[in-house]
Amino acid sequence: MKILKVLLLFFVLQIQAQQGGMWIPSLLKGMNEKEMKNLGMKMSIKDIYDVNQSSLKDAVPHFNGGCTSEVISPKGLILTNHHCGFDAIQNHSTVDHDYLANGFWAYKMDDELPNENLVVTFIVRIEDVTTKVLEGTQNLTSEAEKQKKIQDNITVLSNSLPKENWQENKIRTFFEGNQYMLFVTETFKDVRLVGAPPSSIGKFGNDTDNWVWPRHTGDFSLFRIYADKNNRPANYSKDNVPYTPKHFLPISLDGVKEDDFTMVFGYPGKTNEYLPAVAIAQIANELNPAKIEIRDQALKVADGFMRKDNAIKIQYASKYASIANYWKKWIGETQGLLKSDAVAIKRNQEIVFQEKVVKAGKQAEYGNLLSDFEKNYSEISPYALARDYFSEVALRNTELLSVGYKLYQLEQVYNSKGEQAFTDRKNNLIASLGSFYKDFNPNVDQKVFEQLIHVYATKVPKEFLPNSLSNTNATNLASEIYGHSKLVNYNSLKELLSGDSKTVLTNLNLDKGYILIKNMSEKFLKDVAPKYDEINLKITALQRTYMKAQLELNNDARIFPDANSTLRVAYGKVKGYAPKDATLYTAITYLDGVMEKYIPGDYEFDVPEKLIELYKTKNYGQYAENGKMPVCFIGTNHTTGGNSGSPAIDSKGNLIGLNFDRVWEGTMSDIYYDPNICRNIMVDARYILFIIDKYAGAKNIINELKLVHPKK
Repeated sequence: MKILKVLLLFFVLQIQAQQGGMWIPSLLKGMNEKEMKNLGMKMSIKDIYDVNQSSLKDAVPHFNGGCTSEVISPKGLILTNHHCGFDAIQNHSTVDHDYLANGFWAYKMDDELPNENLVVTFIVRIEDVTTKVLEGTQNLTSEAEKQKKIQDNITVLSNSLPKENWQENKIRTFFEGNQYMLFVTETFKDVRLVGAPPSSIGKFGNDTDNWVWPRHTGDFSLFRIYADKNNRPANYSKDNVPYTPKHFLPISLDGVKEDDFTMVFGYPGKTNEYLPAVAIAQIANELNPAKIEIRDQALKVADGFMRKDNAIKIQYASKYASIANYWKKWIGETQGLLKSDAVAIKRNQEIVFQEKVVKAGKQAEYGNLLSDFEKNYSEISPYALARDYFSEVALRNTELLSVGYKLYQLEQVYNSKGEQAFTDRKNNLIASLGSFYKDFNPNVDQKVFEQLIHVYATKVPKEFLPNSLSNTNATNLASEIYGHSKLVNYNSLKELLSGDSKTVLTNLNLDKGYILIKNMSEKFLKDVAPKYDEINLKITALQRTYMKAQLELNNDARIFPDANSTLRVAYGKVKGYAPKDATLYTAITYLDGVMEKYIPGDYEFDVPEKLIELYKTKNYGQYAENGKMPVCFIGTNHTTGGNSGSPAIDSKGNLIGLNFDRVWEGTMSDIYYDPNICRNIMVDARYILFIIDKYAGAKNIINELKLVHPKK
C-alpha cells in the first residue's frame, strides 16, 4: 500500500507538472524544482537563474521587445524565429536582392547587415519590490488615486534603485497588482543580420499551416550582438566588436523523443488565465467574432493583390503575416474555448470559490465579487465591442486611416501644448512616415478601406457611429477619399504638412481622408472611450481583489502570474496529442512531410531545388536520425505570443529546439490551459543546423557553435 501511495503521488506530480504555467525564474525553488526534477531535469535551479554566476538567463535576451532569442556562440551569435526577424529581412530586401525569397547568409562578419532600431535586452537580476511600490496606497479608496500613487512610486523607484549607468530599472506588476518585481536590464542596440533561410523554408506552409500541427517550418533566423570595447551596449559603430556573453547555449545533436523533458525560457507577452466565466463568454461570443470578421476581409483583399504582383507581395509580406497571425489565433482560440467548455468549467470553479469564501468567513471582503463581475461585464459589452471595431478598422487594418489618426493626434498636440510641441511632433511624424509609405500601396488600401468601412458602418452600435458613416455607400466613399485625399502618398502628405500650424491645420481639415478619421475619432473618444475606461477601471479593481482572494484561499495551490512580457520558465515534456475522435498526432515531423506537402510554384508550399536535392540524396550529414531528417516537434510547455524564438532546452541545459507556435486546438491557452490539447511547436535544432550547414554551406557559422551529445 505504501509503494502504491508513493507511485500515485509521483503520478500526480507528473500530471500536475503538465498543467501549464509560466514561472518567474528567480522563484523556482521549492515545488517547481521538485516537479521539474520529477519530469527528468538534471540541472539545478542555480543553473537556470543565478545573480552571481553565469546561468541560462544570461543566454536568453528579449528580442526587439516582442520575441525571444538565445545566444548560441561565444561571439554573440543569437538565434530567433524567421518571423521575428522578418521585418529586418524585408527591410534589406529589394526586387533585385530578395532575401525573403532567396535567403541571406553572411559568410564572414564583414557581410553582416546592421538594423536600425533593432535591440536585444538581457535580464541582469530580478527583485521583489512590492512593499515599496504599494507604499502610501493602503488608505486610498479611489481606484484612480491608487493607480496614480502606484505609478508615481514606480517612477521614483525606477530612477533611484541601484544599477550601473548603462543599465535600466523596469518594474512590472504581477498577480493583477498584488505583486511588483524589479528587472534590472541591459539593452544592446547594434544587432546585425547574419543568416536567414528563404521564406520557402522559414515560412513553409505560410498562413495555411500557421497554428497547425503537423508542422514542417524551418522558422529561424540568425543575428549577432555587437558591443563597445568594454563589452557594453553601444549604438551602431564600425568600431564595435562581437559581444562576449556571460553564457551561451550548447546545441544538442541527440534530438528528442516522446516524454523527454523540455523547458522553454522566454518572454511570453500576455495571458488572462484568471478571468471570470462572464469575461470568457464575452470574448468567445462577441469580441473575437467581430475582430475575426474584420481581419478576414482585410486578408482576402491583400492576398488577391499579393498573388498577382511580386512587388506588392514584398511590400505587404510582413503586414499580411502580422494581420493573419492573430486572425487565425482568434479563430482557434474561440473554437478551443467552446470545445473545451471553458465557460462551464470556470462557472464550476466559481461555485467552489464561493464556497471557500463562505467557509473562510470572507463574505464581506469577497462575497460580491462574482456578481459585480456579471454587472460590469454586462455594462461594458457595447463599449468593448465598439472599441475593438475602432481599433481594428481605424488603427490597425486600414493604413490611410491609421496615418490619419496620427495626424488627428498631431492636432490635439497643438490644442493642448501649443506651437513648438506641434512643430516637433510634425517633424518627427514626417521623418517616421517615410518607411511607412515605402510599403504602402493605395490601390490595395482602397479595397481594404471599402470592405472594412462597410463592416464598421453596419456592425458598430448605431449610437457610436459618426453622422458621416450613417447610410453611407462604402464604394463611393472609398473612391472619393482615395481619389482626393493627400494621405495616399508621401509627397502629397509632406505638402499637406508644410507651413506653420495654422496653415497645416487649415489644410488638414479640408482633406477628405482626414475629415473622416477625425469624425470617427471624435465620436469614439467622446462616447466610447471614457465610458469603457470608467467601467474597465472597476473591472481592474475587481480582478485584483479576485486574484488576491485566489492566492489567499488557495495558498497550497500552484498559481503562476499571468504573462506580462517578463522572463519566464515553462516546463513539460515532448508529447503528442489527440485533438478529436480517431485522430492521434505524434510528436515529431520529418523532411518527408515537407516533400509530401510540396506544390511547385505555390505561394505557401514551394520547396527550394537544393532542399529537394538534399532530400533525394539523403545528404543530411550528422543531423539525421535513423536516416531521416527531423524538422519539428511538440511539447506540453505553456507558451504564448512573445515566446516566439524561445529556446527549447533539454534536461541538462542544451538547446534542442526553437519555439515558434502553438497547435490550433490549444490557442485558447492564453485564457484556459487544457493539458490534453495545448501544445507548443518547436523547430528541431538539428534541422536548423542542417539548413545552415548543408543547405546554405555556412561553415563559418557552424564552426562558431558548440555541438554536443549529452545522451551519449
